[in-house]
Amino acid sequence: MLLKPNPTNHCFGCGGANPRGMQLTFEQDDAAKRIRGKFRISPDYQGGVGFLHGGIVATVLDEVMAKVSRFREDHAVTGELTVEYLQPVPVDRDLTVEGWEVKRDGRSLYREGEIRDVSGAVLARGRGRFVQIDLEALRRKLGAREKATH
Repeated sequence: MLLKPNPTNHCFGCGGANPRGMQLTFEQDDAAKRIRGKFRISPDYQGGVGFLHGGIVATVLDEVMAKVSRFREDHAVTGELTVEYLQPVPVDRDLTVEGWEVKRDGRSLYREGEIRDVSGAVLARGRGRFVQIDLEALRRKLGAREKATH
Protein backbone atom coordinates (compact mmCIF):
# COMPACT_ATOMS: atom_id res chain seq x y z
CA MET A 1 0.00 0.00 0.00
CA LEU A 2 1.34 3.42 -0.96
CA LEU A 3 1.45 6.00 1.87
CA LYS A 4 1.31 9.39 0.17
CA PRO A 5 1.65 12.67 2.07
CA ASN A 6 -1.68 13.54 3.70
CA PRO A 7 -2.81 16.92 2.32
CA THR A 8 -4.12 17.98 5.76
CA ASN A 9 -1.02 16.95 7.74
CA HIS A 10 1.60 19.64 8.50
CA CYS A 11 4.36 17.15 9.45
CA PHE A 12 7.76 18.30 8.17
CA GLY A 13 8.71 14.80 7.00
CA CYS A 14 5.54 13.23 5.62
CA GLY A 15 2.83 15.87 5.60
CA GLY A 16 1.34 17.19 2.40
CA ALA A 17 0.18 20.50 3.92
CA ASN A 18 3.69 21.76 4.68
CA PRO A 19 5.10 23.55 1.61
CA ARG A 20 8.57 23.63 3.21
CA GLY A 21 8.43 19.98 4.26
CA MET A 22 9.90 16.94 2.59
CA GLN A 23 6.52 15.35 1.70
CA LEU A 24 7.96 11.83 1.80
CA THR A 25 6.01 8.91 0.34
CA PHE A 26 6.35 5.40 1.76
CA GLU A 27 5.17 1.91 0.92
CA GLN A 28 3.58 -0.35 3.54
CA ASP A 29 4.49 -4.03 3.08
CA ASP A 30 1.91 -5.86 5.20
CA ALA A 31 3.36 -9.33 4.57
CA ALA A 32 6.88 -8.41 5.72
CA LYS A 33 5.68 -5.83 8.31
CA ARG A 34 8.10 -3.29 6.82
CA ILE A 35 7.79 0.32 5.74
CA ARG A 36 9.92 1.29 2.74
CA GLY A 37 10.59 4.42 0.78
CA LYS A 38 12.51 5.31 -2.36
CA PHE A 39 13.72 8.89 -2.51
CA ARG A 40 15.90 11.33 -4.34
CA ILE A 41 16.37 14.15 -1.84
CA SER A 42 17.22 17.56 -3.26
CA PRO A 43 20.24 19.70 -2.37
CA ASP A 44 17.82 21.96 -0.44
CA TYR A 45 18.41 19.56 2.47
CA GLN A 46 22.21 19.34 2.36
CA GLY A 47 24.67 20.02 5.13
CA GLY A 48 28.17 19.66 3.70
CA VAL A 49 28.26 20.26 -0.05
CA GLY A 50 26.72 17.28 -1.83
CA PHE A 51 25.55 15.44 1.28
CA LEU A 52 22.37 15.40 3.35
CA HIS A 53 22.38 17.35 6.60
CA GLY A 54 22.67 14.96 9.55
CA GLY A 55 19.38 16.24 10.95
CA ILE A 56 17.65 15.34 7.68
CA VAL A 57 19.14 11.83 7.80
CA ALA A 58 17.70 11.54 11.33
CA THR A 59 14.34 12.90 10.13
CA VAL A 60 14.08 10.30 7.35
CA LEU A 61 14.92 7.47 9.76
CA ASP A 62 12.49 8.81 12.38
CA GLU A 63 9.72 8.99 9.75
CA VAL A 64 10.19 5.46 8.45
CA MET A 65 10.32 4.00 11.97
CA ALA A 66 7.29 6.01 13.10
CA LYS A 67 5.24 4.69 10.17
CA VAL A 68 5.67 1.14 11.53
CA SER A 69 2.87 2.07 13.98
CA ARG A 70 0.45 1.58 11.10
CA PHE A 71 0.71 -2.22 11.35
CA ARG A 72 -0.98 -2.22 14.79
CA GLU A 73 -2.81 1.09 14.41
CA ASP A 74 -0.82 2.47 17.34
CA HIS A 75 -0.43 6.16 18.06
CA ALA A 76 3.13 6.69 19.23
CA VAL A 77 5.67 9.48 19.57
CA THR A 78 9.44 9.30 19.43
CA GLY A 79 10.90 8.76 22.90
CA GLU A 80 14.51 8.18 21.87
CA LEU A 81 16.33 8.22 18.57
CA THR A 82 19.87 7.07 17.89
CA VAL A 83 21.47 7.50 14.49
CA GLU A 84 24.61 5.77 13.33
CA TYR A 85 26.10 7.73 10.41
CA LEU A 86 28.11 5.11 8.53
CA GLN A 87 28.81 7.02 5.30
CA PRO A 88 27.83 10.44 3.99
CA VAL A 89 24.36 10.31 2.40
CA PRO A 90 24.48 12.00 -1.00
CA VAL A 91 21.88 14.49 -2.20
CA ASP A 92 20.12 14.08 -5.52
CA ARG A 93 20.83 10.33 -5.69
CA ASP A 94 18.42 7.42 -5.45
CA LEU A 95 18.11 6.15 -1.88
CA THR A 96 16.00 3.52 -0.16
CA VAL A 97 14.89 3.58 3.44
CA GLU A 98 13.30 0.79 5.45
CA GLY A 99 11.87 0.54 8.95
CA TRP A 100 10.64 -2.35 11.10
CA GLU A 101 9.65 -3.26 14.65
CA VAL A 102 12.17 -5.05 16.85
CA LYS A 103 10.12 -5.55 20.03
CA ARG A 104 7.42 -4.18 22.29
CA ASP A 105 7.67 -3.70 26.03
CA GLY A 106 4.45 -2.26 27.43
CA ARG A 107 4.01 1.18 25.87
CA SER A 108 7.59 1.20 24.54
CA LEU A 109 7.88 0.20 20.89
CA TYR A 110 11.42 -0.50 19.65
CA ARG A 111 12.17 0.03 15.99
CA GLU A 112 15.09 0.06 13.58
CA GLY A 113 15.64 1.59 10.19
CA GLU A 114 18.27 1.93 7.48
CA ILE A 115 19.09 4.21 4.58
CA ARG A 116 20.80 2.49 1.63
CA ASP A 117 22.22 3.60 -1.67
CA VAL A 118 21.38 1.89 -5.00
CA SER A 119 24.18 -0.65 -4.52
CA GLY A 120 22.57 -1.73 -1.22
CA ALA A 121 25.29 -0.25 1.00
CA VAL A 122 23.94 0.91 4.37
CA LEU A 123 24.69 4.63 4.72
CA ALA A 124 22.90 5.27 8.01
CA ARG A 125 21.14 3.19 10.63
CA GLY A 126 18.59 4.30 13.18
CA ARG A 127 17.27 2.81 16.40
CA GLY A 128 14.29 4.28 18.12
CA ARG A 129 12.05 3.84 21.11
CA PHE A 130 8.55 5.08 20.43
CA VAL A 131 6.03 5.56 23.21
CA GLN A 132 2.44 4.51 22.65
CA ILE A 133 0.01 7.29 23.56
CA ASP A 134 -3.72 7.75 23.96
CA LEU A 135 -4.22 10.37 21.27
CA GLU A 136 -7.64 11.54 22.47
CA ALA A 137 -6.47 11.94 26.07
CA LEU A 138 -3.45 13.92 24.87
CA ARG A 139 -5.65 16.20 22.76
CA ARG A 140 -7.93 16.84 25.78
CA LYS A 141 -4.92 17.62 27.96
CA LEU A 142 -3.42 20.01 25.40
CA GLY A 143 -6.80 21.67 24.91
CA ALA A 144 -7.11 22.23 28.66
CA ARG A 145 -3.63 23.80 28.74
CA GLU A 146 -4.52 26.07 25.84
CA LYS A 147 -7.66 27.29 27.62
CA ALA A 148 -5.69 27.86 30.84
CA THR A 149 -3.17 30.15 29.11
CA HIS A 150 -5.82 32.46 27.60
